[in-house]
Amino acid sequence: MNKQVRQLLAQYGSLPAALEDLGNDADLYAAGLSSHGSVQLMLALEDTFDVEFPDNLLNRKTFASISAIEAAVNGLVGERDAA
Repeated sequence: MNKQVRQLLAQYGSLPAALEDLGNDADLYAAGLSSHGSVQLMLALEDTFDVEFPDNLLNRKTFASISAIEAAVNGLVGERDAA
């Protein structure tokens, strides 16, 4: 999943920083992720992983790092698969 999240960040997050240099816990907003980029990323994640982000996950903390994004998506995929 890490590779997919990084690919989506590169494509939709409009990050000026080189993603390969970012650690999994690096602050994506400090690296240049904008609110517009996070929305585009969220939509791409929803399409890619066939999930929908609920309102309680639509916040800065969810998209703060690659690790946070992976945790959110893993949780959503788990809920989807359990249903």
